[in-house]
Amino acid sequence: MDAARRPTPADPMPASMPRDLAPSEVVRNLPPELGPDAVAVLEGRSFMVSDVVGDVPPGSIGGLVHDDTRFLNRWQLTVDGVNLLALRAGPVDAYSAAFFLTNAELPGLPANSLGVRRQRFVGGGMHERIELQCFTREAVTVELRLAVGTDFADLFEIKEQVRDRRAQIERDHAMDGSLLVFGYRNGAFEARTEVRADPPADRVDGDDLIWNLRLEPCAHWSCEISIPLKHGPYEITPAHRHFGEVFDEQRDDPAARWQRARPTLETDFDLLGDIYQQSVADLVALRIDKRIAGEEVVLLAAGLPWYLTVFGRDTLITGYQTIGLGSDLARGALLVLALHQGKAYDDFRDEEPGKIFHEYRSGELTQIGHKPHNPYYGAADTTQLWLILLDEYWRWTGDDELVRRLSDNAYAALDWIDRYGDLDGDGYVEYATRSVQGLGNHCWRDSWDGVQYANGVIPPLPIATCEIQGYTYDAKLRLAELADGPLGDPGLARRLRAEAGDLRERFNRDFWLTDRGGYYALGLDGDKRPIDAMTSNMGHLLWSGIVPEERARTVADQLMSDRFFSGWGVRTTATSEAGYNPIGYHMGTVWPHDNSLVAYGLARYGFRSEANRIIMAMVEAAKSSNFRLPEAFSGYDRSFGRVPVPYPTACDPQAWASGAPLLFLRTMLGLEPRQGRLVVDAALPPELGRIALRQLGAFGQRWDVEATGTQSSVRLSH
Repeated sequence: MDAARRPTPADPMPASMPRDLAPSEVVRNLPPELGPDAVAVLEGRSFMVSDVVGDVPPGSIGGLVHDDTRFLNRWQLTVDGVNLLALRAGPVDAYSAAFFLTNAELPGLPANSLGVRRQRFVGGGMHERIELQCFTREAVTVELRLAVGTDFADLFEIKEQVRDRRAQIERDHAMDGSLLVFGYRNGAFEARTEVRADPPADRVDGDDLIWNLRLEPCAHWSCEISIPLKHGPYEITPAHRHFGEVFDEQRDDPAARWQRARPTLETDFDLLGDIYQQSVADLVALRIDKRIAGEEVVLLAAGLPWYLTVFGRDTLITGYQTIGLGSDLARGALLVLALHQGKAYDDFRDEEPGKIFHEYRSGELTQIGHKPHNPYYGAADTTQLWLILLDEYWRWTGDDELVRRLSDNAYAALDWIDRYGDLDGDGYVEYATRSVQGLGNHCWRDSWDGVQYANGVIPPLPIATCEIQGYTYDAKLRLAELADGPLGDPGLARRLRAEAGDLRERFNRDFWLTDRGGYYALGLDGDKRPIDAMTSNMGHLLWSGIVPEERARTVADQLMSDRFFSGWGVRTTATSEAGYNPIGYHMGTVWPHDNSLVAYGLARYGFRSEANRIIMAMVEAAKSSNFRLPEAFSGYDRSFGRVPVPYPTACDPQAWASGAPLLFLRTMLGLEPRQGRLVVDAALPPELGRIALRQLGAFGQRWDVEATGTQSSVRLSH
């Protein structure tokens, strides 16, 4: 094959990939049509995104999406045919929003004569209340119109280009104005949108509901509209809510009870407390409740808007970050991912026996076989991360029974690492897709250009990235710990520790580069040459423990140098690299989840002040985004502006970004489980003052942790 046509992450199957089947290189940004003040509400796998007045104009990227299908692509409220004006709008919490509106100047109706409030929430469907108040001195007659539309687009199409289904969409509207019904079928895929109105509209005009209202002075009128949504066979439908419950600060529903069961944080530093509360609230919103073998479990969707589904890597890392919040998220992740562990060798889905999947989708394109995501297995690190989380869960819970229950899955994961993960028998886990729909990169830097040489050239496949080797090293040591413990196999434990030791020695020979002060290569390319870019992946090596003590200081200094540390966090790619771009997805942005692993790794090797510097930079960054850390923000230096520059299409919220503050807390507190007890070795920045975590769950008991500076204590809760 011509060397210029060798497979690379940018073009992974040059000889056989039809361009019309290749993953799209065009991704629409959110929100271009909805404006910078777009409002989103979400719960589990459902979300609604609108503009600042609550509308979704046709042709926009917004709408009501559930289970990877868009059920509404038009939702526009007008008075006498004119759009309303926003006074104030925004989320009340993750799954509800309120819009305070008024009318523009209209014939016979002066501006600001009507007060309009729209309240909206998702949960078991979408629900909206529309209220009008009349402030005129005389009675007025107005036409209130709600224009409704659906295209039943697959989520992949929303990001790229939507196929026209208008000829296949059937309608069965009730002429009494109480119900609009849209239906669509393509083979085994079915979708249905019902719009229920109470009170019914006075008339139906095409797909629009119209109320002809006569409003007396000081009159008040309201209508409630609901769009029920169907949930999958393993999903637990969210508890039904009413408007009074949703907008009640003291509401009592499963999500609110789950949130109240989390540990409470007491801190002298109010900003940290605000960030903690926002993170917990976001994790509540991203919960997916499922029933596995009769057991109700909870795990997290990856993020709004594109990733409201289970992603192996994201879900596992978030389970690790949040283990101190409670073990249920980790347990749910382990069980659900084990249920779908690879069993066959399937090129289209990049599946192999024992492999943990990358992404699960259930939209039309997946169901009819055009996309491989049911599930798609294109990740070379999820299997190791599953083993890491299994051991971490056991360390925090002592749950021998679950480890034994999942032992076959653990052994299958180990077999995948050794048999399928190592493509050429060199002792390293590499990746190269076999699917015409596959990802080019199977590491966390999974954009097409996320792995480059220092000169910006894309390397040939297969690729062995450095952090994947670190995860493999950690996974083998952790499985050895389980083999010595609940699995009762000391022979396996000895073998795995020997293999891990050998991997560590070879890795530090083959991946270490001595130029530029010394650093770890991003990976090895298809010719076993170092991919010499300087990246934050080095910090993941500290997290995994594969770095020798004598090199740890060099790695720490690199990560904290100006080329990496922006003042807001560690960049994914150093500014010295040719491919550096402060707004490139993996090529210079700052990712909170990445920084949480880097900070933990620094603290693991004793670099507590460096870890705290990253953590406090992240805390300051969250202040500018309503106490929420987004998926990523731009990598511009802190001197460039007084606040971090947003990354234009960041998921917000995203699970592992919301989990980052919880791992930051654990890192600062030096909080670790040890043989049935919690130990704490705090090193808090002085500006934080005192921190106390109350009712922390571990080993089936509740614990209280307190710290000031380097003084700390832990005891069972009363």
